[in-house]
Amino acid sequence: MAQATGRGRVVGDYLVGGQIGSGSFSVVWHARHRVHGTQVAIKEIVMGRLNKKLQESLMSEVSILKRINHPNIIRLHDIIEMPGKIHLVLEYCKGGDLSMYITRNGSVHEATAKHFMQQLAAGLKVLRDNNLIHRDLKPQNLLLSTNDDNAVLKIADFGFARSLQPRGLAETMCGSPLYMAPEIMQLQKYDAKADLWSVGAILFQLVTGKTPFTGNNHLQLLQNIMKSTELHFPVESKNLSSDCKDLCQKLLRRNPGIP
Repeated sequence: MAQATGRGRVVGDYLVGGQIGSGSFSVVWHARHRVHGTQVAIKEIVMGRLNKKLQESLMSEVSILKRINHPNIIRLHDIIEMPGKIHLVLEYCKGGDLSMYITRNGSVHEATAKHFMQQLAAGLKVLRDNNLIHRDLKPQNLLLSTNDDNAVLKIADFGFARSLQPRGLAETMCGSPLYMAPEIMQLQKYDAKADLWSVGAILFQLVTGKTPFTGNNHLQLLQNIMKSTELHFPVESKNLSSDCKDLCQKLLRRNPGIP
């Protein structure tokens, strides 16, 4: 239950501090456990703002986080419900998200990118083992435990994730356009390989500081992807290793099932 105290708002056993971020339907707060002092992030969701589909997405996210415990997946500590609101008590990542990291550092050394990609791959393997696709992988949904280059990366925000049986196909439009596989943008059926396109876009941005494709809108972005015959790296990225470039090209291939 939430209540007001002289030192700040209390949600369950947690003393709420400053706001970390916000979205269309939620606000994320920094908080501490009143007894242990453990830092957490509390995602506060106003249920009245969610239509039936969004409520189902929220319940799906909760279900996924409840059953997966892995260092590269954000951990759900508790769920606190009160009239009209639900609070997800999540692991706190003081390093912010990967988009903030890229903004601060620009492009990163390949060794740092490899460190983050290995962790992202480990988290995605757990999702794959549970027949899950994330469908909204982007730097803003990859949280970092600390501010340094040795941070632990954690996949977060599973609102768009869904269960997909092996060899199954999905056909819902979701995700963030700059990191979205073209088959999703074209409203075609897609499978877990769609997440790999997003991984490629994230890797490309890490090592170059830029997204691989741009456009003023969904349509122009898709057209730029479809008419591209090869992946173009910025001039300032000329020192990238051939292995790194090759991996980007393989991940950002329009038809990953075709050699």
